[in-house]
Amino acid sequence: MQVEQFNYDNKIVRDFGIATVTWGIIGMTVGLLIALQLVWPELNFGTQFTTFGRIRPLHTNAVIFAFVGNAIFMGAYYSMQRVLKARMFSDLLSKIHFWGWQLIIVAAAITLPLGITSSHEYAELELPIDIAIAVIWVVFGINMFGTIIKRRERHMYVAIWFYIATFVTVAVLHIVNAIQIPVSFWKSYYVYSGVQDALVQWWYGHNAVAFFLTTPFLGMMYYFLPKMANRPVYSYKLSILHFWSLIFIYIWAGPHHLLYTSLPSWVQSLGVVFSIMLIAPSWGGMINGLLTLRGAWDKVRTEPMLKFMVVALTCYGMATLEGPLLSLKQVNAIAHFTDWIPAHVHIGALGWNGFMTFAILYWLFPRIYRTNLYSKKLANTHFWIGTLGILFYAIPMYWAAVVQGLMWKDFTPEGVLKYPNFLATTLEILPMHMMRAAGGAMYLVGVILMTYNLIKTVKQGKLVANEAAEAPALEPVHTTERSQHRRLERKPLLFLVMALIAILIGGIVEMIPTFTVSSNVPKISSVKPYTALELQGRDLYIREGCVNCHSQTIRPFRSETARYGEYSKAGEFVYDRPFLWGSKRTGPDLHRIGGKYPHKWHYDHMLDPTITSPGSIMPQYPWLISQDIETKYLTGKMKVMRNLGVPYTDAEINNAVEDSEKQALEIVKDLAANQVEVEPNKEIVAMIAYLQRLGTDIKSAPKADNEAATIDNNN
Repeated sequence: MQVEQFNYDNKIVRDFGIATVTWGIIGMTVGLLIALQLVWPELNFGTQFTTFGRIRPLHTNAVIFAFVGNAIFMGAYYSMQRVLKARMFSDLLSKIHFWGWQLIIVAAAITLPLGITSSHEYAELELPIDIAIAVIWVVFGINMFGTIIKRRERHMYVAIWFYIATFVTVAVLHIVNAIQIPVSFWKSYYVYSGVQDALVQWWYGHNAVAFFLTTPFLGMMYYFLPKMANRPVYSYKLSILHFWSLIFIYIWAGPHHLLYTSLPSWVQSLGVVFSIMLIAPSWGGMINGLLTLRGAWDKVRTEPMLKFMVVALTCYGMATLEGPLLSLKQVNAIAHFTDWIPAHVHIGALGWNGFMTFAILYWLFPRIYRTNLYSKKLANTHFWIGTLGILFYAIPMYWAAVVQGLMWKDFTPEGVLKYPNFLATTLEILPMHMMRAAGGAMYLVGVILMTYNLIKTVKQGKLVANEAAEAPALEPVHTTERSQHRRLERKPLLFLVMALIAILIGGIVEMIPTFTVSSNVPKISSVKPYTALELQGRDLYIREGCVNCHSQTIRPFRSETARYGEYSKAGEFVYDRPFLWGSKRTGPDLHRIGGKYPHKWHYDHMLDPTITSPGSIMPQYPWLISQDIETKYLTGKMKVMRNLGVPYTDAEINNAVEDSEKQALEIVKDLAANQVEVEPNKEIVAMIAYLQRLGTDIKSAPKADNEAATIDNNN
């Protein structure tokens, strides 16, 4: 038997590992800052570039794509070479992948605080960066499949299945969700609008969690956990069942983020059914991981990386049970828009993704530097601080969520809202927000301890950049192989195609009818396109990230219609690009805010929210009063909107600037009558125009108290 000698590339693994730690500290520090701003909004330091609305997406992108993303590539590049018995296909592609990904992160870190955002959750980056992401992702795919093709191991280990599914699904999700028409280099509009945009976004958003935060980590779990425990994977058959059922079912579940909205009810029901079904494959992976530790639990007491792994798998099991439970309408009616949502997300992010990343870093760095971990004691300290940090973060958020949900729905015996002022619920949970920030600070301290530990580990060793290895040449195909799956593992391209088919079915079934059958989005004749000034104001609303705190969809509950007004209809959103329904209410819903308050109220509210709402945790927006409206691209915006189906006339487009100035003068005149002097070309005027438009296209009589009560009474 011919034995071939080759080298593993550890340098690229080291580079991604350093990037993981660096971006992790940065992303978590920003997260701590925004957690503190939810108690003390003045911690934006009076600048527009550090307000909650602008840096909250910076935090999520830094943690998901910078910290977790680099961790995925670190683990994948290390494990892939070893299970395939081959060096990566191209060192050059590895370097392009690494530096390209870091430049994308830097671009995100610059553009998001500047307010350059598409507003799609977990996909806020504008079109030029989206294109760069697609290019670098293809580079990663070529490098991965090139390595698979030149492998010296005939069968593909289970970790590779998950890496393939990750690559193909993230590519499809990213491309479909990012289809936009540019107005300028940094401004584009989605081809989807309203209900359809919401469906596409949460088809992407939910499955970004599935195929970026879950499947690659399951692949790494299947490689690193057996290595750490020195035990084989518990069940190969369970891994097959787990893999195929997970990737097929997961893709259907996105609509559970949109329950009780104007999304067609049949799509909502599909989302609920498949979300419940997800429990089985998700727990299959957790069980396979935990049972791999059979006979090795004594090592958990002594090895800190196994402690991290056990908690990571436990958090994975908790999060993947909680997600389906949140998709039950009775639970969703209370939990959605509350702090339950960030609590749920962070159980997965801090526990599953964070702790598994820490375990891999502790295991991997000593090996590529040919040394021992500097201090197991420090690693154990990190484990306990991190675990307490998760508990101090999540438990107060769950408590706050219950308080919020019940206060929002509470009526007096006389049948009126007990807490009609939304701010009362916000002030009630401020102590929980303080505890949340304390938990985040503890978690960050643990990461800093790990960083010190790894630096000391690196200094006492030396990087084996090219690790010598040998393996027999690829064996000939044995026709006596009985397992159909074993046969499939020999054919990586066929495997990719089958994974692609599995993930496409759910999206096709949900989206094509929603896009093609007009009855799914009934038209409302009174709904008109935004005026030129309102369109400018809407883009300012998006720039400031207001959707991070305010929803724009009223659910058909008695409590919500009593608080906000008529529940939202699908036809009201046909001109909304992007949709702005939100996923968390730190402030009240704004879909019916139009006409509720005079112009001066909105002016004062933006200048200093405590003028109109004493105790408010909303930051001040004085720059809206001093900065001029950008009219350079206004005509171009309206032309792109017309190309997308918005019925703007030639006259409206050609006279856009003049029309916006005319509407602005009317607002300025009203403000002047209330002793407020402002120039008509200031951003605050456009913002007021947009806010005063919201929800005014539908005129309806106030509902009786007993209307829309059935849902509330059942919850």
